[in-house]
Amino acid sequence: MELQKITRLSLFLSLSVVLNIIEGYFPFFNGTIPGLKLGLANSIILFVLYQYSFRDAFTLSLLRVFLVGLLRTGLFSISFFLSLGGAILSIVGMFLAKKTKLSILGVSVIGSICHSFGQVFMVLLLLKNEAMIYYAPWVLLFSIPSGIVIGILSKGLVNYFQEELNC
Repeated sequence: MELQKITRLSLFLSLSVVLNIIEGYFPFFNGTIPGLKLGLANSIILFVLYQYSFRDAFTLSLLRVFLVGLLRTGLFSISFFLSLGGAILSIVGMFLAKKTKLSILGVSVIGSICHSFGQVFMVLLLLKNEAMIYYAPWVLLFSIPSGIVIGILSKGLVNYFQEELNC
């Protein structure tokens, strides 16, 4: 891999970690629905999926989860595994949705929904808490507008960088 690509991907990784950490300090709906976040870091992952490759986006997503776990939530904590489950299902879902020629907005919504399903699955798997089924609709309902916002941000990033590269 060339040095310029490694440098750019490292900067994108750093940005996604910082966005993830900052966003953790601002709960949506005043914390009424625990763990609910817009997912700003995912705009960087989606951008990398479109500008680079699935492998690069997958690697960045996993590294982000590990770094945020190390720096903030605790490595191998419940939060870490929820993030990991969400991140893996999200990036795979976005990759598959992108292959169907959905718009970046559609791919983002699919990624957001998959992220929520990944987290719900991890709670069911790790905590054996069936009550999560009642929480799931709220998280999934929020996934759609969240995915739209992240899709708009990602589309703007892709368009901006394509214009920069063409100059």
